[in-house]
Amino acid sequence: MQGAVITAEQVVLPQPALPAADWADRWSLTGAPTDLSALDAAYRALGSPPAWVRVLMRLRNRVVALFGLKPAGLAVAGSERVGGFPVVSLQPDQIVLGFDDGHLDFRIVIDVIRDPPGASRVSVTTLVARHNLFGRLYIAVVTPFHRLIVRNSLARLMHANPAIT
Repeated sequence: MQGAVITAEQVVLPQPALPAADWADRWSLTGAPTDLSALDAAYRALGSPPAWVRVLMRLRNRVVALFGLKPAGLAVAGSERVGGFPVVSLQPDQIVLGFDDGHLDFRIVIDVIRDPPGASRVSVTTLVARHNLFGRLYIAVVTPFHRLIVRNSLARLMHANPAIT
């Protein structure tokens, strides 16, 4: 990943993808491949997660099922889902994934910005609108894992092949 840098960035709320969001973070990879569309970046970053992420997501799904919440899928299922997350909107340089649930609504916004000369910057913004105490507790518990997964997903953009099906 020579020349590539992953950094945290400030997010100003509200954001168009989820105007009610009250929690957000953004991570960017500078020096990403120049040939990526937002859909390519989403598939590379989220399409085939490593085993340790799949284990964490299975554990998460078992725990949240006890509270009647929606499971997060991990399989790529055609053009309407990426990494188990429904596609909310798609443009060449931006894809928005996410869904609404009882405790919170969330969106994952992946932007591809062409930064001359010959490089791109890929940003992953996570937006969350917490509805209740459980939503606040949930975010507090998952944030350290979320940050690790997002940084790892961005790093995978430098050496993963797109898993577009």
